[in-house]
Formats: sequence, C-alpha cells, structure tokens
Amino acid sequence: MSLDIFPAESFNPLDVLEELVSANDWPFERTSESELLMQVEGRWCGYRMCFVWQADLSAVFFSCHFETKVPSDKRRQVQELMGAVNERLWLGHFELASETAMPLFRHTLPLRGSPGASVEQLEDLVDTAAEECERLFPALQLVVWGGQSVENALSSALMETVGEA
Repeated sequence: MSLDIFPAESFNPLDVLEELVSANDWPFERTSESELLMQVEGRWCGYRMCFVWQADLSAVFFSCHFETKVPSDKRRQVQELMGAVNERLWLGHFELASETAMPLFRHTLPLRGSPGASVEQLEDLVDTAAEECERLFPALQLVVWGGQSVENALSSALMETVGEA
C-alpha cells in the first residue's frame, strides 16, 4: 500500500526544467509532455542531453550523449575505461550505447513522495553530467585515437591539477 501525498499527475519536473533551460539560453526542444532534449557545448565537444519524465514511476530518466562514435575495434577498451571511471562516480554512470556505439552518461532521479524536482536538483544533474563528461572525454580520445592503454589514459586525463602555470 502506498501513501503518496503528492500524486505523480500533479507535477511534471520537465516544466521546471524548461524554465531553467530557457533562463540559461540553452537550445532545447520539448518533444512531448514527457520528453525534453537539449544541447550543451562543452570544452571538447557538444553533448546532447535527454530528459524523460516517467509519471507512472515518478522518476526523471536522464542521459547525456557524446557527439562521437567509438570504432568497433576500440569498444572493449572504452568499456573498460568507463568501468574504471564509474568506480569513482557518486552520481550516475557511463555506458556505451549498443545501437549507436556512442558513449553516454545516465542517471535516474526518483521523485516518488516529493512535490517535484527542485531547480537545484536539475541544475546539479546537468552540471554533474557536463563535468564528468568533460573529465572523461580526453581519456576517451587517448584510448580511441591515441592508442593509449586504459591505465595511461586514466592517469593522464583524470589527474587533478593544482595551481596555475
């Protein structure tokens, strides 16, 4: 038995997200009541972000796709790289889409029992995805195009820098 004080039908977090995206002048498309697509330019490449509101689950599914495709001969190494990076993440995870061979970051935000997603929660989701994708991209390039081992790519691309040169 469920005692939902806030029924799923009473709010749609994509309405809040649409206001946030508009306020930041990010290009987006609201394809339906349950889906919003947006584009964010990173330092290394563009990222396509997809938000899907699943009212029956009271959850927002989120994915952030890299605009790059992994060649078939590098997929095993890229999956190994993503596994190593996933061990360090607190929120979400990376995977390689089997249909498109495109890397992506995924997370689901459960909202059952809450009055909705806050602007801060949605900002954190977008910010975390963009930051983690920006951290992974150089390592991904080192493995796919630079011929580096996963270990070398991780140590080179994910090292923390201190100070300024």
